[in-house]
Amino acid sequence: MTKEEKVAYWLDLAEYDIETAEAMYNSGRWLYVGFMCHQVIEKTLKAYWCGTQPEDPPYTHNLVLLSDKTGLTELLSDEQNEFVSQMMPLNIQARYPSYKEQLSKKLNKATCRMIINKTKEVQLWIKSKL
Repeated sequence: MTKEEKVAYWLDLAEYDIETAEAMYNSGRWLYVGFMCHQVIEKTLKAYWCGTQPEDPPYTHNLVLLSDKTGLTELLSDEQNEFVSQMMPLNIQARYPSYKEQLSKKLNKATCRMIINKTKEVQLWIKSKL
């Protein structure tokens, strides 16, 4: 796969995930809105990685690591960096039910709308840097 194909691959996945986040929002599945938004940021960071680094991105869900290793942390605003950090706990894929329950208590319609909006902003910003 070429560098351009790898970038397109990750961006396509991120686009699908933001659409899924909207679907989860519309169905009131707040926990999964957060999870999908985490995935959007992760996949957009991996697209950026593929576009700017000589090697493939690591197998990690750590958004801060991906941002740091690509040099984006230095380019993101303080607000964007804080948002990326706040997204870290929303990777719920392998979490225990009690953790998911605690997390879901913090998520509601208003919070999830804000998360989706900020995710779209950061996604667009990262894409603009490619």
